[in-house]
Amino acid sequence: MTESAIRTERLRRVYQPRRSAPRVALDGIDLDVPVGEVHGLLGPNGAGKTTLVKILSTVLLPTEGRAEVLGRDVVRERDAVRRLIGSVFGGDRGLYGHVSVRRNMLFWASLYNIHGKAARLRVDQLIERVGLADRAEEPVENLSRGMVQRVHLARGLLNDPRLILLDEPTSGLDPVAALEFRTLIGELVADGRTILLTTHDLREAEALCARVSMVDRGRLLMTSAVADIGSHLATPDRVDFTVDPAAQGGVLAALAVHAEVASIEALEVPGRHRIHPSSTAGVAVVLRFLYEQEIFSVSTSPPSLEEVYLHVVGERGMAV
Repeated sequence: MTESAIRTERLRRVYQPRRSAPRVALDGIDLDVPVGEVHGLLGPNGAGKTTLVKILSTVLLPTEGRAEVLGRDVVRERDAVRRLIGSVFGGDRGLYGHVSVRRNMLFWASLYNIHGKAARLRVDQLIERVGLADRAEEPVENLSRGMVQRVHLARGLLNDPRLILLDEPTSGLDPVAALEFRTLIGELVADGRTILLTTHDLREAEALCARVSMVDRGRLLMTSAVADIGSHLATPDRVDFTVDPAAQGGVLAALAVHAEVASIEALEVPGRHRIHPSSTAGVAVVLRFLYEQEIFSVSTSPPSLEEVYLHVVGERGMAV
């Protein structure tokens, strides 16, 4: 039987403000994440993602149900759970801007009861691993946002955690910094660690995650392997093709009135378009039509994670 890194059963969390009605943040979540997996947690703002992460990291107590991290109960074995996890959040929380990268790290090492030579060795290893050895003496406030996020990651690795909780880790990063951070995440997975990733970036989830869970209004809507996500929509595969600019007008005009074409959209690559066939049988008909037009740069693909997400979550899925 596969070991679970995260297991929740009927997990429920209710907030009870003093002057307003109770608010249900989690409503009976059953989740099982095996060891060694990158698991994405997707949903609009207010869906319950951060509440779940806080319970798993022992910051919040559940109202009902139970949650385990690597077989340890987050309520009864809180200290053991804390030794097994590392948390990385987006933004500037948890670091001291006027203090150098190394001093920040040494401070956090002391909170993990790592001191002296062992602390210095561990800190230097992690600073090197996240590519900041040449900036170790720089105040954090002088670093770019991408570098700051690398410091957060290094801090989250101080206790050598088996489970890493990443809450919007690339939020606000430019594309290059985000790609570098994702590369670091890939290296951590290669080490055998488990990662729970909450993100609004569906392309990031598609690139990094083996499976994803979609939540909204505190409920778990679905869990699926990313590779199989398209099967959750009863829609045909899309057909992508590239056409020479000289022939583009005629081909698009013919497709626009084709009985098996529901819609056509232009993609980011010049000359590249996507056809949404009107039926599953229509995919083969559309492919045959393109080949008859001597268009051979053609590929098919199932519905994307983004399309499934918007279908499952609905209009609230845009509230990110």
